[in-house]
Amino acid sequence: MAEQISRREFLAAGALAVAAPAAATGVADVAATAPAPALANGRTDGVRTAGARTIRIDGRHDVWVRQVGTGPIHVLTLHGGPGMSHYYLECFEEFLPRDEFTFWYYDQLGCGFSDKPDDPSLWTIDRYREEVEQVRRSLGLERFVLFGHSWGGLLGMEYALKYPQHLAALVVSNMTASTAAYVEHARELRAQLPADVLAKMRAFEARGDYHAPAYEELLRTTLYQQHFCRLEPWPEPVERTMRFLNAQVYETMQGPDEFNIVGNYKDWDRWSDLHRIGVETLLLVGRHDTMAPAQIERMSHLMPRARAVVCENGSHMAMYDDQARYFAALLDFLRRHGRA
Repeated sequence: MAEQISRREFLAAGALAVAAPAAATGVADVAATAPAPALANGRTDGVRTAGARTIRIDGRHDVWVRQVGTGPIHVLTLHGGPGMSHYYLECFEEFLPRDEFTFWYYDQLGCGFSDKPDDPSLWTIDRYREEVEQVRRSLGLERFVLFGHSWGGLLGMEYALKYPQHLAALVVSNMTASTAAYVEHARELRAQLPADVLAKMRAFEARGDYHAPAYEELLRTTLYQQHFCRLEPWPEPVERTMRFLNAQVYETMQGPDEFNIVGNYKDWDRWSDLHRIGVETLLLVGRHDTMAPAQIERMSHLMPRARAVVCENGSHMAMYDDQARYFAALLDFLRRHGRA
């Protein structure tokens, strides 16, 4: 029977083994013979954190970022919501080679791993745009690609209008140029529902009972299943994103759900400003999206250097339900226009 040792003895033995030179232990020193590239994490003591760090915003809150890859094409990602997180963008790791790309996950304030202050006054377009600029400065990014999905696409357009000098290119994924245009298409999608389903939804909405489980189930099994993500079951990162959504951020800015837009960006409109976004731009949309493909095509004609790609099998989460088309278009664009 093998001799048993205590946990303290085990830890001490491990510490001695780590401290001993490779020749003495007979174990190859992997870190010395094949070092992995150190990822920037804001530390000065050499401790590695897989590229994760926090950035102080406005001198009082911390937001979480993580670097993935060490390639020459730099991409900062803006997740959707508002109030969601980077979680559902984790599929990018399967498609962006780490020797070609350096990209950053970034949880906006109130989201994911970032601070979550209980202060609805913080949830505005202007404040979030300035937050992105503070993150850019902290990361030392110049001539980078800004990728935004859904609400993140709105935020990306806002950033490109104010800070174009820092951008090599822009990706606006699954987002139109005004809230009114979004609402118009949402009404068209709702009108296609069976009359009995629509009547049930309207009854809940008339009472303001947007959080009733039965109402949420109606949304999920009709509109969300057809136009938000067409996979069944939803991919785990999508489910996880929805499970940890910050309702205060979402409802303050957008409203109770994807189809009732009554929050503080209900009057947002940038159609007349699209001609001012002069960087190379890729516009992505799903054929079955909550955003109208015709509106995205119109955007591509109003922007000087934009191209629209429709993912024919995709919905709002086309990076999952039409991955082949989505990532073929994205990778081609990034490789053409993403280098500083």
